[in-house]
Amino acid sequence: MVHLRDIKTDVKIGSLTLRNPVMPASGTFGYGEEFAEYVDYNLLGAIVVKGLSLEPRAGNPPPRIIETASGMLNAIGMENIGVQAFIKDKLPFLRQFRCAVIANIYGETVEEYCKVAEVLSGAEGVHALEVNISCPNVEKGGVAFGTDPAMVHEVTGKVKSSTNLPVIVKLSPNVTDITGIAVSAQDAGADAISLINTMTGMSVDIISRTSNLANLTGGLSGPAIKPIALRMVWEVYNKVNIPVIGIGGITTPEDAVEFMIAGASAVQIGTANLINPLATMDVLEGILTYLEVQDIADLRDLVGSLKLERPEE
Repeated sequence: MVHLRDIKTDVKIGSLTLRNPVMPASGTFGYGEEFAEYVDYNLLGAIVVKGLSLEPRAGNPPPRIIETASGMLNAIGMENIGVQAFIKDKLPFLRQFRCAVIANIYGETVEEYCKVAEVLSGAEGVHALEVNISCPNVEKGGVAFGTDPAMVHEVTGKVKSSTNLPVIVKLSPNVTDITGIAVSAQDAGADAISLINTMTGMSVDIISRTSNLANLTGGLSGPAIKPIALRMVWEVYNKVNIPVIGIGGITTPEDAVEFMIAGASAVQIGTANLINPLATMDVLEGILTYLEVQDIADLRDLVGSLKLERPEE
């Protein structure tokens, strides 16, 4: 029987090695300080901070969040303090912990992505970049970078050439074939793929007959999207040779284990943090317990272990 202390949980993403596979999803954990009274950051594999742009952004007008059945819609609009303010005011706090810091980045042009990547590459305490390609490309009429394999290849390749940090590309589920997008990112040099980002949805007030979000539509997250995310992780895992980070409706340790069996080397906890501030800790503890009970000495033996045939009854 394997003992808990002997279980190998490290995850390698390019040149970066995470101590374990659990991290919060960008946008659900602030810049790091917000959850410090609840979570022991030294126990996390990484912290993924709120998306950063070249300049500060005010985001969309309220209302920007609404609860839905088994989830929530958000239309925050990428509100953030900007990359320079993050480095000056937020990063010093994160440097005191052993966990990796992954900066989520975005831009409206390829050049903006590259400039943000360059700035963060020179910042002490940033260990990897997560590239949000769900953003609109203003040079292409507002088409999201992540819906076009050619644009995915371009932005991934140019960000890779702008940084010496490992690059994770975060995929949008709002596409016909997510595997083609994933392969484009891999071919351009991505060190890992994270998926899925939120799905586009909306909610209507039947009395006023208006949208419950000022932006009309928003991103659906939470348990409602888990089956879709799980399916996409499985599809991508079978098409790429780089690590896959699973995101989408992970609330319990069992959810996380499902994603790993489907092919995720690591997981991000998103909306669950807003319900249970201890969600990341609970999921990590539960994964370790599962590995011990199942006598699995190395987390990598769990990843992609889905059996295609059910046992005979």
